[in-house]
Amino acid sequence: MQKGIIGKKIGMTQLFDENGMVVPVTVVEAGPCVVVQKKTVESDGYTAVQVGFGEVKAKKLTKPAKGHFEKAGVAPKKTLKEFRFDSIDEINVGDIIKADTFAAGDKVDVCGISKGKGYAGTIKRWNGHSLRASHGTGPVHRHAGSNGSTSTPSRVYKGKKLPGHLGAERVTVQNLAIVKVDAENNLIAVKGAIPGAKGGIVVLTDTVKA
Repeated sequence: MQKGIIGKKIGMTQLFDENGMVVPVTVVEAGPCVVVQKKTVESDGYTAVQVGFGEVKAKKLTKPAKGHFEKAGVAPKKTLKEFRFDSIDEINVGDIIKADTFAAGDKVDVCGISKGKGYAGTIKRWNGHSLRASHGTGPVHRHAGSNGSTSTPSRVYKGKKLPGHLGAERVTVQNLAIVKVDAENNLIAVKGAIPGAKGGIVVLTDTVKA
């Protein structure tokens, strides 16, 4: 059965495996999430479930959003995400999804919004190299260099690696192992680093590389 859950990044720590080796992990507060809507081929053209996570006051919602939750008969949720599953026959509106949906050893893809770095140059943004910081380079040792030729084509090609806004974009890290699941406290420890700052919303799904 396909699985997915919404969570909040708590931070990083380390655990020890059965051999006494240190394992770096990211702790995620996963769920509890509630199924808000089912989408079927007949009504929507595809099968999916909409899942809600995090409490929010009803007065902060718009009227359409408030009506959406009232129709489902669930409490208002701060974050809504959609999971496309092949089969949703066993899932019903109002079902609770908890951290124990996953188990230690499962492989997951983690999606989140990366940390925003602001305006960055080509070296930081695109991993370009600088000129020699010794003799004769002039005040251009971290510049982007040539943007292209003049007469032909007399324009900058699309995709040219230039300075600009770095980070604050959707990033997915694939094939991470779940080291530990604490169902009582709704915590999942994922091996390695995941996108985003502490407190950021992340989505865990079955890995596509399984």
